[in-house]
Amino acid sequence: MGIFHCPVGAAFYDDEDCIDCGMCTAETEEQMVEASKKIRIFLRANAPKPGPIKKVTVCGKGGVGKSSLTTLLARALRAEGYSLLVLDTDESNPGLFRMFGFESGPKPLMTMLSRFASGTPAPGTEWLMGDTINVEDIPSEFILNNDNLKFLMIGKIEDPFQGCACSMADIARDLMRKLTLKEKEIVLVDMEAGVESFGRGVERNVDTVLIIVEPSFESMALAGKIGYMCEGMGIYRVRGVLNKVPSEKIRQRMIEELDRKNIKVIGTVYYDPELSEAGFEGRPPGQSKAAGDVETIVKNLFNEVD
Repeated sequence: MGIFHCPVGAAFYDDEDCIDCGMCTAETEEQMVEASKKIRIFLRANAPKPGPIKKVTVCGKGGVGKSSLTTLLARALRAEGYSLLVLDTDESNPGLFRMFGFESGPKPLMTMLSRFASGTPAPGTEWLMGDTINVEDIPSEFILNNDNLKFLMIGKIEDPFQGCACSMADIARDLMRKLTLKEKEIVLVDMEAGVESFGRGVERNVDTVLIIVEPSFESMALAGKIGYMCEGMGIYRVRGVLNKVPSEKIRQRMIEELDRKNIKVIGTVYYDPELSEAGFEGRPPGQSKAAGDVETIVKNLFNEVD
């Protein structure tokens, strides 16, 4: 099967975490399908019921506005009194840190990978190897700070033949699993486009998934697929956020279609030229109408929990 990432975290077949699903030994498509069914049943049965909003991922099709809305979501959450840890896991989008007002990005977490080449953790990696990770455990070289906002970056594919992003996903998955947050701390994750991260299990340890959906067939179809994958992982708080909506008529049609896919819409961001211009220029969005729309979305989300 080539490179395999156990969805339940078993280090090898038949170790204590292995559920004997057969995925790692499957040789045919039929065997993989049957193994996948066993995994879905296990993850759903063992997933915790949603509690407080602590670990939030922002996902969707490429170009729907994930990064712009991540920026506005962070701003709205800080206005509600939360401290934010923003994690950039997109290996291709280069400019999220600029949208938060930083002139340059932090040292990528993927730079630690070479230190593990010998199989023995080198000095400086102990914080990532423990059973739990607190925000203050993260070394300052990997983190940017600005007024109750901390910014982390997994890394980017910069050169040809650099390899795939699987190892980056491993870091993101382990960090999300181990991260322990205090009261009024939230981690907000800007995911890569599509569903590959779900295949790698990065989202397994989050409590909230926000699917950014634009008015296009491809975006709506992918939202349904993400919802299906979340359900199989046992993620119960999955909400749609409509973006770039040009009219009330289109909004209603999108809500109806997502309802058929069992995705509840938490709010709408109407098309805003200021937001598009900020994204084009790679700068923080201003106090636009979109910012007000996102503030309402955040209030709606927390009202559900309360």
